[in-house]
Amino acid sequence: MTKPATYRDAGVDIDAANRATEKIKQLARATFNARTLSEIGSIGGMFDGAFPEMRSPVLVASADGVGTKLKIAFATGIHNTIGTDLVNHCVNDILVQGARPLFFLDYIATGKLEPEVVTSIVEGIAAGCRENGCALLGGETAEMPGFYSEGEYDVAGFIVGVVDREKIIDGCAIVPGDVVLGLPSVGLHTNGYSLARKLFFENAGHKPDSFNEELGESIGAALLKSHVSYLSVLENLLDKGLIKGLAHITGGGLLENLPRILPEGTGVEITRGSWPVLPIFELMQRIGNISEAEMFRTFNMGVGMVIVCDGTNSAQVTSHLESRSAVYEIGRVVAGDKRVAIV
Repeated sequence: MTKPATYRDAGVDIDAANRATEKIKQLARATFNARTLSEIGSIGGMFDGAFPEMRSPVLVASADGVGTKLKIAFATGIHNTIGTDLVNHCVNDILVQGARPLFFLDYIATGKLEPEVVTSIVEGIAAGCRENGCALLGGETAEMPGFYSEGEYDVAGFIVGVVDREKIIDGCAIVPGDVVLGLPSVGLHTNGYSLARKLFFENAGHKPDSFNEELGESIGAALLKSHVSYLSVLENLLDKGLIKGLAHITGGGLLENLPRILPEGTGVEITRGSWPVLPIFELMQRIGNISEAEMFRTFNMGVGMVIVCDGTNSAQVTSHLESRSAVYEIGRVVAGDKRVAIV
């Protein structure tokens, strides 16, 4: 007689998923606040939507992943930083419109669910949520046998924040003469990893644990540096009306992200050498003999967030920022057709 088939025979281990879920519940609870109205495991996450302190609250939502930075996590066996990358990337994406985060949802998919790996990923997500003051309201962990290579997974994050309508930052007031300020990144953040992996591991023949004197650490450690959240640096400025535009420098670099906030009739001139370019970018450029233009449209080049403000307010903005982060005046808004030039 044929043995009765089970879901585990097909590669889906419900018991392993349940073990992971219990650990995830503990991590998520540590991010809950007074607005959180549901538990992990509920069909839907509930969050109090009353904002009496705002005249006209507007919800701002975004979704993202961390791209092939995941390949570095697979190669090093370090999984607890990817979750923080995910949260911080999403926080920055809504921050550029002046929104503060409310809650976060995650999606983790893998071919074979390893509870320790999933828990490690969610540890990073929960840490990012705590640091940014948002609740990890729920998520989904999907085990899909045969869909992913062994030991690999994918992650995605979904964030919702809020901003008062009169305090939305959208770049519409930007005019020629405005000052462009840059906040430093700590590395690639979550973009450009397909090229970075090719350069380091194929062209240069390095391994993730190869120590590099110029970087002062292993290649893997340099590539796993966490994406920075700029919320704590900018939060006290969001309500002052001093910021005209914010650009999160992600895929496409300065050349592709700054035009997204520029109104018609304006452009930006970025002053070459006005901030310290991180050694990892200089190293990659040498390894691949990459043109400056290609570097600037692929990597953040050491600038993770750009602020545009009126020239008369730049000293006040800079003074505020300097107490929390390094800040550099990296360029000016000029008359133009929404293009960015490195001069």
